[in-house]
Order: sequence, then C-alpha cells, then structure tokens
Amino acid sequence: MTLPLTDPILIFLLVLLIILAAPVLNKIKVPHIIGLILAGMLFGPFGLNVLSNDASFELFGKVGILYIMFQAGLEIDLNTFRQNGGKSLVFGIYTFLLPMIFGILSGIYLLELDFVRSTLVASMYASHTLIAYPIVSKLGIAKHRAVGITIAGTIVTVTASLIILAVIVAMTQGEMSSAFWIKFGISSLLFCGIVFGLLPILSKWFLGKFHDGVSQYIFVLAIIFFASLCAQAAGLEGILGAFFAGLILNRLIPSVSPLMNRIEFVGNAIFIPFFLISIGMQIDLRAFVTGTEALKVSAVMSIVATGTKWGAAKLSQLTSKLTKTEGDLIFGLSNGQAAATLAAAMIGYKIGLIDDNILNGTVVMILITCAISSIVTEKAARKIALADNKRELMLQKLGTEKILIPISNPQTMPMLVNMSCLLKPKSNKNALHALKINRVDNENTESKLMEQAAKMAAATENNLTGIIKTDINVANCIVDTAKEYNISDILVGIHQKANIIDTFLGSTISSLISGTSNHTLFIYGPKQEITTVRRLVVAVVEKAEFETGFELWFDRLKNIATQLNIPTMFFAGKTTTAALKKLCEMSGMTNVGFNDTDDDFESIASIIKPTDTLVVITARKSTLSYNSNCDRLPEYLTKYFAANNFLIIYPKQSNAEEDEGGTYHALKIG
Repeated sequence: MTLPLTDPILIFLLVLLIILAAPVLNKIKVPHIIGLILAGMLFGPFGLNVLSNDASFELFGKVGILYIMFQAGLEIDLNTFRQNGGKSLVFGIYTFLLPMIFGILSGIYLLELDFVRSTLVASMYASHTLIAYPIVSKLGIAKHRAVGITIAGTIVTVTASLIILAVIVAMTQGEMSSAFWIKFGISSLLFCGIVFGLLPILSKWFLGKFHDGVSQYIFVLAIIFFASLCAQAAGLEGILGAFFAGLILNRLIPSVSPLMNRIEFVGNAIFIPFFLISIGMQIDLRAFVTGTEALKVSAVMSIVATGTKWGAAKLSQLTSKLTKTEGDLIFGLSNGQAAATLAAAMIGYKIGLIDDNILNGTVVMILITCAISSIVTEKAARKIALADNKRELMLQKLGTEKILIPISNPQTMPMLVNMSCLLKPKSNKNALHALKINRVDNENTESKLMEQAAKMAAATENNLTGIIKTDINVANCIVDTAKEYNISDILVGIHQKANIIDTFLGSTISSLISGTSNHTLFIYGPKQEITTVRRLVVAVVEKAEFETGFELWFDRLKNIATQLNIPTMFFAGKTTTAALKKLCEMSGMTNVGFNDTDDDFESIASIIKPTDTLVVITARKSTLSYNSNCDRLPEYLTKYFAANNFLIIYPKQSNAEEDEGGTYHALKIG
C-alpha cells in the first residue's frame, strides 16, 4: 500500500474513524475539536502522510467553515442580538482595533517588517474564526447574549479585515483607484439587495409550499452556497454570505423541528469535522525546528493574536457590564484563528508580501489559538450551561413536564406533535405521550397513525410514548390515562363542530375542562403553520397569579417563544402584570411587552396581526381567577380572531397530593 492513500473508500473510512474516535479525547479533558485538528496533523502530509490535502479536503473544508457560519446565524437569538446591538458593535471595534494596533507595532519592531507587511499580518490577527461554535451549540447556549455579541463582533472584524486585505492586494498589484471603491460599493449594495431582499421572499415561499424533508434540506444548502457565491462576487468573503443566509432562515426554521435536526446532524457529523481535519493537515510543526527565526515568528504571532483577543474580550466585559464567565466565553470563541487568517496568509504569500517564516508562523499560530479557543470556550460554556439549568432544577419541584396528546385525526396530528415539541424544553427528550382511543377493539387499524406521530417526534430527536386504549368515553379515558402516566400537561386540538347545535368546544373538551384540575390543559386551534407565527399575544385572566399552575403555563409559553425566536405581548391587570414581570426577570425572558388592560379582547383585536398567535389564559368555574369573560371566550374567538392560531390554556389549579386551602403567589417565589 502506497502513501498517501488514493483509494476513496479507504480515505473516507479513515476519516469516519477519526471523527468517531475524536470524542473519546473528552475523557482526558481534551475537546474533540482539538482531537480532530491533531488527527489532521498526524495523518496529514506533514505527519504520517497517510492523507493528502487534495481537492476533496479543500472542498469539504470550505463547506465546513461556511456551515459553521451558517449555523451561527441560524441559531442566534435575534431578539438578544438586537437588544445587545451596541455591545456587539463595541466588541467588534475592540477585537479589530487592538489586534491591528499591536499587530502593526509588533510587526515593525519585533518582526522587522515594513508598514504594509505589518498591516497585512495585523489584519490576520484581527480576523478570527468561530471554530469553537459547535461547543456552545452542543451545550445548548447558542442563544446566550455572550454568544450573540461574539458572533456580531466576528462579522464586524472579519469584514474590516478582509477589506484591508483587498486594499493591500489592490495596492500591491497597482489597481488602487477611485474605480476600485466605486465598484466595491456598488457590488456590496447589490449583494445586500439580493440576500436581504430576494432570498427571504423565496425562502418563505419554498418552505411554506414544499414540506418534503429532503427537498427542504437541499433548498437550505442551495441558499447557503448561493449567498456565499454572491458575497464572493461582491468582493467579500463567502463566510459573510453563509452567515447572512442563517439570519434569513432564522425565523423560518424553529429550533425544534425535523429540518433543524437535519441541519445540525449533517453539519456536526460530516462537514464541520472535515473542516477541522483539513485545518490540522496544513500545520507543519517541523517549522519549529528548522531555525530560530521560525520559532521567534511563531511565538510573536501567537502571543500578539491571543493577547489582543483576550484584551478585547475583557474590555467588552468591563464596558458592557458582563460577567467574568461571559467575558471568558467571548475570548474563547473569538481567539480561534483559522479560515480567514489562513486565506489572508496564502494570498500574501502568493503575491510576495510574506515569506516562509511568516507562513509557517501563521500555521503554528492557528494550532495554538484553536487549542486555547476550544479549552476556554468549553470551560466557560459549561459554567453558563449549569447556571441556565438552575431554573429547570427549580421547576422540577413542581414536576417534570410530561405532555399527553390525544390523537385521532391524521390532518391535525402533525400540528399537535409540533406544538407539543415547542411546549417542553429542548433538553427533555422523553416528555411526549400520544394517546389513541379506539371506540371498538381494533388496535391494528389505528397503529399506523401512532407510528407516524412517533416518526415525527423522532425527527426532532424526541421520544414519543405511544398509548392505545379502547373506551367509549373519550374524556374519561384521557383523564384516567393522565393519572396513570403522571401527566403534567394535556394538549388537545380544537373540536370541529358536527352540526349547528353543537358547541364551540364540544362535549369532550368541556368534560376535560372540569376533570383536569390537576393538569394544565391546552386547547390548540391551528389556522396556519407554526413556522409563520411572528408573535405571541397573551390575554391573562385577572388573579391568574394566585393559581397553582401560574408558573407552569408561563414556562411553557417561554419555551414556545424561545424556540420560535419570537416576542411575547402580555395583556393582564396591574397585579398580574407585576407577577409576570417577576417571572420574566427570573427566567431571563427579555423580549416581552406588557399592556395592563386585562383580558380586554376588543383592545387585543385592534392590535393583533394575522401572523400572531393568540394565547388565552382562562380559568375553570368556581376557581379564584374565574370571571364572566371565561364563559364568553368562544364568542370572542369567533368574532375577533377567526383567522389567527389560538391556544386556550386552563392552568393547573390543584395538586392531588396537597392539602386544600393553600394558595400560590408568584410574587413570593424564591
């Protein structure tokens, strides 16, 4: 067998084995990202020369970095992104200017380069790659404000660095003129017009029209590469186009959906590992022993790059009043030097601005900064993830969520499963229970619907427990099953009126309302796809804060708003609004608005939009928060909100195991 390997089957098998083995290094506290880079070094052309850094690795490596930037744009919390826009800009300025200033000075006085060459090297320090982003994504904190600040700052500094690179190349090749800037400005405007004008309309139409999973995923890939190609055509870097593609699709792809699961799975399994391995294959540690100059250059570049990124993160921490852990996370994410840095080095090397020592120093700097980036990011991200989990631990005292979905209609079943996935936190994979009730003992004919529901849940990485029962009394069967399986929430679809004398809710749901005081009951009326929803408008009955289930239904709504990445507007009385504000503060839910007009449906109707989902927090009869408006709810829904999705919530109002007489007040929490 000759080396490097040429058999594509053998090459791909070896790469798969490397990807499979990398997580094992976590056992010895080595991030798997570093494991993949080290594997690229070991098996690459500067190591054992088993793998050649050929066109296939170049292709998959390019796809990998585009995928990382796309996922960063797709998973970012746009509400947090907007709220921290000033902090993001400040960090972007810090993380660009500090490396530029110290990079130029160190280049002139330590590396003995002229001003132009020092500026080129400094621009390499200023840019960075979110190589550690998969760590924060895996730990579930991609929507944290520190991550959003870093991502926005990355776009600022990478864009500025690449513009400097383009200017230096134009100056070196004698192309610098007013025509250069005019062309650059016009092409950038055209790029923004196509990406932010045309692509959102096309994406919304396609994802709403075609529901086949494969077609949707291929469309997403096409959007990534089209946006990247447009960026390159405009004289920008393709990673900017990929990031903007993620922003475009951010609202259209819920974080808990089969499409999001496919995007994360393929990226984390294939594209991103290939990129990390390809980075390792370009690192030649022999540069350290070829002479003292290479060692000196490597040391200077690594220290300046790491020191200035640390300084930028800590300055942002102080000026933006962030925590130390958030500052560490920003530093960890922004310290990695890879794609943009290597691209600038290769361009500079080809046009003769940098020599072999700088090129080798760049490659060594990439290894060191990537190692620091991965270790610091994982340490800080785990601290933040643990802090975020404290609220979930607090909620466990009220019981872990277990959601029961009675299914009977193949047309409404998918919408109920999708909504149930949004009601629960993403981390709870075993919360879903589906109940199929047969009026006669004919289980075999109904098992297909249950199988489809289980497949839908599995596509979002959720396990659905199927329950099939035979009973002529549907409501009693649902209540008995809820007690048997210790269910916390029951989600049912709105009743379809059978005739003119039939009621809005129907006899089954009416029976459930009176028989489920130990559970939170959700009645869902879908009129459009959940992905089209842009806001939750929540009408809260007066004195709702005194009911046992107040915090429970609030948490479910927070899950929906967070996973759909949409704002929430509460309509409630003054005392209830005070309780809601307290819960928002405790939970970190910031993208909310309040209107203290109580459950005034005429006022709500005047501001609601077709893309809003109306949520009504109502009450059962003979309970503390019950009033006459609760009985008129069907009338209001029919009169004012016929075109809107709606979710009627009957909060849990007692515990089977607790003594009667106790009342619950949200203002006394904690």
